[in-house]
Amino acid sequence: MHAGPEAPDDRPTRVGVDVGGTFTDLILHDPRSGPRVVKVPTSPAAPEDGVLEAVARGLPPDALHGARAFVHGTTVGLNALLTRTGAVVGLITTDGFRDVLEIRRGDRADPYDLLWPVPAPLVPRRLRIGVRERVLADATVQLPLVDDDVRAALDVFRAERVSAVAICFINGYANPVNELRAAELLRAAGFDGPIALSHQVSGEYREYERTSTTAVDAFVQGVLGGYVSRLDDGLRAAGFGGDALMTCSGGGALTFGEVRARPFETIMSGPVAGVQAAAALGRTLGLRSVITADVGGTSFDTSLIDGGELPLRFAGEIDGMPIQAPWVDVRSIGAGGGSIAHVDAGGLLRVGPRSAGSAPGPACYGRGGTEPTVTDAMALLGMLGAGVLAGGLRLDVAAAESALEPISAQLGQSVEEVARGMLAITAAHMADAIREITVERGEDPREAAIMAFGGAGPLFGTLLADELDVGTVVVPPLAGNFSAWGLLGSDLVRSAARTRVTPLDADGLARVGEIAVELFDGLVAGGAEGVREVRLDMRYVGQEHTLTIELPAAAAGTGLGIALDALADRFGREYERTFGHTMAARVEVVTVRASMRLALADSDDALRAPEGGDATADGTAEAYSFRRGARVPFALHRRENLPAGAEVAGPAIVSEEITTIYLDDGFRLRVDDGGSLIVTGGLPHAAR
Repeated sequence: MHAGPEAPDDRPTRVGVDVGGTFTDLILHDPRSGPRVVKVPTSPAAPEDGVLEAVARGLPPDALHGARAFVHGTTVGLNALLTRTGAVVGLITTDGFRDVLEIRRGDRADPYDLLWPVPAPLVPRRLRIGVRERVLADATVQLPLVDDDVRAALDVFRAERVSAVAICFINGYANPVNELRAAELLRAAGFDGPIALSHQVSGEYREYERTSTTAVDAFVQGVLGGYVSRLDDGLRAAGFGGDALMTCSGGGALTFGEVRARPFETIMSGPVAGVQAAAALGRTLGLRSVITADVGGTSFDTSLIDGGELPLRFAGEIDGMPIQAPWVDVRSIGAGGGSIAHVDAGGLLRVGPRSAGSAPGPACYGRGGTEPTVTDAMALLGMLGAGVLAGGLRLDVAAAESALEPISAQLGQSVEEVARGMLAITAAHMADAIREITVERGEDPREAAIMAFGGAGPLFGTLLADELDVGTVVVPPLAGNFSAWGLLGSDLVRSAARTRVTPLDADGLARVGEIAVELFDGLVAGGAEGVREVRLDMRYVGQEHTLTIELPAAAAGTGLGIALDALADRFGREYERTFGHTMAARVEVVTVRASMRLALADSDDALRAPEGGDATADGTAEAYSFRRGARVPFALHRRENLPAGAEVAGPAIVSEEITTIYLDDGFRLRVDDGGSLIVTGGLPHAAR
């Protein structure tokens, strides 16, 4: 990687591209000329085409050729899982364990829904084949693999046109010898499709989760591998000669080559970049707690950032399928600018999760859309200001009104009442998602600031502040492409984990240190470099679940760099903080997690306050005020005319190239030195 120290006048030019369900966002970070942003419609059938179009439209001729890094965030893998459009996967597992994917954990996503439908397993039962082999948890091989069983499984797979194979043996994480032998037999017999081995995918126990992750990896290898290959070819043909990277579900980034080998790590690549950017900006602004509100055309993504740190977990779930991988905790719902409204069988107005996407898009875009979307409601209510959006798109308010008229007739309400209802419902759904990551976990959203970004996030900022009694909303610079900016701050991260249930005593700590060294040695052998980080999953003996404890920076050669008493004390304090008490019981380490982080060049100077301007309004326009319950004059401002220190009082609409800020009555915004808009004026319920 080209990641050495940069001289002040030789900072690298980088490109970040985030693919959403409706728009593809690009940002060029050139330290000499400042940031350049582009927003183009996403190409759902071939997302790489939208990326390459954004590159062609948005970059000067020599910018791509001179760029040091191209950092990408995408939902290609996620969409493949959600739509089940990946490979035909066959699973080879230990005899007696073929139904692990079907048995699951015996719980329900909704415990109160007695008719809750169990998600279908990614691999149907006829393609799950048990073979004779057995490795014990202590890595002892009790039964070597029976080769003929693997050959028989391959005969079944060929008859069923299986295109990828997942191999997951019981305790394969402890000793992979049988998994390696099975892969060797498949290759020797002529199978040339992707093979996912569980010990390479996850070094952790929990058979169901590890099997699911291995199946997911096999399922998306072809889709993501083909996608990054086509994109890489297109970039190289356009003259790009730098490093092509993709963000991971747990933050950081992998090279395109590593994505082909470990695609399961990038399933949540898209939503994570915005959280990375929000965490960095929150630290700069000195905010203790930040709630992200990333609103695009298709979805609303939210996360709680405490103390400037990413909310990192080590397991996630997509459509009922667990994935064992580092995972930034982002909650996503189908609520965005393209979300379509309808009247349900009970006569109630509903919004989403179905979206108009980029084709045909909202009716007001004039691209053939006829169904009523949230953006149409905003256009009708005058919330989009002068009515000119990204790329010079001029809104067709008459088309928006026509799209809402059928619902108006069904409900017996005016078109404006329907538009207000659509926005109130959408904001309530978003607020409920935020409560799930705050109130339901013992966190008070009123103590946080909302950071609103994405194409439609700043339009919902003050609505969410009133829904949640939040006093501060931050609209970052380049808000419409803020997730793309977050890509530029990605570090190169490689990680590995290994489960070894070990008592927390002197001998156990020494063994844990040895495991950490082994994990780091494996990462270095794979080309990783950078700062070493160690985390331990720990629990009291007899418990099922663990807490993850982050250790101080590990010293090379020692693995841990922490004393026994200090580690026990750190676990006790975290346990008390989480559960309110500690226990008089022995402690054990369950899983050792190692990662290596190599920082790319800092991108903070991509965000800066506009220069010049006098904050004078460009006139007024009638728009609906939710606080006043009526249409009132809103002052119209251009963001580039708001220098650092400028203040604007609502009602006002602030427009910029790639987003619009809706400032309801009673709110005020101030432009800070870095270009962020700090919005205050949230009212408690008693004052409304």
